[in-house]
Amino acid sequence: MASKSPSEVAVGMAQLGVTKASLPPGKMVLLGFLAGAYVALGGLLAVRASGALPKELLGSLQRLVFGGVFPVGLMMVIIAGAELVTGNFMTQSLAFLDRKIGIDGVMRNWALVYLSNFTGAVFVAFVLAYLSGIIMEPVKVGGVVTQMPWATFAVGIANAKTALPWSQAFLRGAGCNWFVALAVWMAFSAEDIIGKMLAIWWPIMAFAAIGFEHSVANMFFVPLGIFAGGDPAYVAFARTPQALAAQVPVLRATWKTFFSNNLIPVTLGNIVGAGLFVGMAYWYVYLKGEKGDVAKVSRAV
Repeated sequence: MASKSPSEVAVGMAQLGVTKASLPPGKMVLLGFLAGAYVALGGLLAVRASGALPKELLGSLQRLVFGGVFPVGLMMVIIAGAELVTGNFMTQSLAFLDRKIGIDGVMRNWALVYLSNFTGAVFVAFVLAYLSGIIMEPVKVGGVVTQMPWATFAVGIANAKTALPWSQAFLRGAGCNWFVALAVWMAFSAEDIIGKMLAIWWPIMAFAAIGFEHSVANMFFVPLGIFAGGDPAYVAFARTPQALAAQVPVLRATWKTFFSNNLIPVTLGNIVGAGLFVGMAYWYVYLKGEKGDVAKVSRAV
């Protein structure tokens, strides 16, 4: 499979940052909405594929299944084309450090894409996952609801994410977007669809299976848990004897704790993971200084 050298990728990423910064606002918002929706669709697949697996019997296999299918979201973002802010945390930082765009271009792109990612992710959570009934499907025995596995899984995720200490949420966000930015970087280096898919799958599977925190993914997971956990059918089910015996989670996440305890620290961590560990690191290695230095590094690689 043909691929670009790391120095070629660095040059291309800096130029990509310029292209992204110059997008008209309408296109930026639409592409941001699509990216948020694509990541959310990958999240919905992950919940459906792994949510009903018995964790007490299968252990980390549930995490592996979850991580194994989640990358479809970023594949759609990269291959179909969309604006994902967590990838832009790397491309815009690189273009800024290379003095190709100003701070106003960086902030404009991040703000518009972030808000439109949020809209796309919540749209999928509310309309396609919750209102469609997919996440609320029960398991019945003799007409009696004995389980609501996907709703239970979603509520558990929302509770866990909003209960993280601020410092842990920040560090998990940094670790996550180190992986995500590398996935974008390696996908850009691949020159065919299969190569791009493989480059995306491994890092995204890894961060999801590890349990790191992705701000745009959380724009889907936490609202989904809030919608499901507040549904009258789930509230009634959680009070039944079998649910109490199984320790089915009661919703504790709120919109306030979502923003204050999770989304803010995770977003800041995502900026560090992509902007510092990938964008700044590779700018320093491949773009800072004389072109001759870059050529020497490229030949060494």
